[in-house]
Amino acid sequence: MSVSGKVYLVGAGPGRLAYLTVRGQQLLQQAEVLIHDALVGVELRSLIASTCQQFDVGKRGGKPSTPQAEINQLLVTQCQQGKQVVRLKSGDPFVFGRTPQEIQALKAANCAFEVVPGLSSALAAPLLAGIPLTDPVLSRSFTVLTGHDLDLLNWQLLAGLETLVILMGTRTLADISRRLIKQGKHPETPIALIRWASQPQQQIWQGTLLNIGQLTKAEKLSPCVMVIGEVVRLREFLQMEDVRSAVAQPPLAAQTVLVTRSSGQSSQFSDLLAAQGAKIIEMPALEIRPPTSWAPLDQAIAELASFNWLILTSANAVSYFFERIHDQGKDARSLAGVKIAVVGKKTAAVLRQQGLQPDFIPPDYVADALVAAFPEAVSGLKLLFPRVESGGREVLVKALTAQGAEVTEVPAYESGCPQQIEPAAIAALQQHQVTVITFASSKTVHHACQLLAQTLGDRWRHWLEGVCIASIGPQTSQACYEHFGRVDAEAQEYTLEGLTQAIEQWVQGSDR
Repeated sequence: MSVSGKVYLVGAGPGRLAYLTVRGQQLLQQAEVLIHDALVGVELRSLIASTCQQFDVGKRGGKPSTPQAEINQLLVTQCQQGKQVVRLKSGDPFVFGRTPQEIQALKAANCAFEVVPGLSSALAAPLLAGIPLTDPVLSRSFTVLTGHDLDLLNWQLLAGLETLVILMGTRTLADISRRLIKQGKHPETPIALIRWASQPQQQIWQGTLLNIGQLTKAEKLSPCVMVIGEVVRLREFLQMEDVRSAVAQPPLAAQTVLVTRSSGQSSQFSDLLAAQGAKIIEMPALEIRPPTSWAPLDQAIAELASFNWLILTSANAVSYFFERIHDQGKDARSLAGVKIAVVGKKTAAVLRQQGLQPDFIPPDYVADALVAAFPEAVSGLKLLFPRVESGGREVLVKALTAQGAEVTEVPAYESGCPQQIEPAAIAALQQHQVTVITFASSKTVHHACQLLAQTLGDRWRHWLEGVCIASIGPQTSQACYEHFGRVDAEAQEYTLEGLTQAIEQWVQGSDR
């Protein structure tokens, strides 16, 4: 730990290591704490040391986000602990970000900070698509805006400008086109949409204000940069060799992966796969919700001081447990004197977001290993185990109880099957586009089969012929064998990173 803490607010650029500043790279390699946005990919995070704490505080439209006040406090808290903190923000810190608010919080707490520039996607994306933002004839200036709060913008003025660059506008694309045409912009004005600029999975759509909505109707567009203006036509003459061809073809470039994680938890895994070039289709087979009753958990929280250990075997358990603690006006200090055991890297990372370090993580990232490697004799100890309300495995509780521990199980959350399957997933299966389907828990296997059967009928297994069945670990694989009779790829390390690696190895082995 450093003698005095400091926060570095660093621009990550468009997300590729090749376009990160030298200063940014140095700071990432020295960071003790990394607090990053949703669009900051694994390539940049690979620079950090294994001992660096990571906090994902990304905001994505339409999905649960970390409140800005919590991010501000996290920066202050980590800095006051004497840490060297990197707040890694996509693009440039001062372009449509909340950096000024974070700086105000740091200054109010007398925390040292430094702002490091980054290459904004407003500049990088058009360049990488071969679109010049200025031209002596077609565009003597350009304007950058966001697609949020459209009613606050002067559309009559914007319609008269030569070149517009719009960030975060995919959800309002139709409205943007309509407003510009209404204010006099010619319907045939060229527009380009650049998704995942600089990344291996970069995509570009080109059309006009009139037809761009139809051209992209079935596409997932976010995260995307829009360029509107006559300069888009110059792309035909100026585009360089596809930026993706300048690097080795990513290992999953030809794969379409069906992800069955719950809708609120799929983004991290999807980002991991997308970073390796895969096309992602989400088919949530799990729905996370509160338990039937909070009473048992509330009672356990009231008696926290009487427990020796808190056992947390999933990120959901951490989130719901601490949400309930906060709802009761308490915080992490309530756990003073209570040791914490967690299963898995993800669970540990979510716990660290609460400002706490686990006292024990079993080496194999599975609940069974927790018993075998527990750091002390459990006989006579009181263990609190907040867990899923139904459907969880009983092996852990039975093994600890057999060794003399007093285990208090309390429901912290429930997981169930969604009511219906995503239409895009069904279409992809029926058109034989899917090459891999992934399962990160036994429940996702059971629920996915239930959803497929009720949607596709008795021949649902037919649609998975030739599709790689990828499992995160032995228990999930057991469920796969039960339903499919096979497992084609199983993670050696029972994490999302391990599952991604297993899929890559399957691709290499199958020579796809």
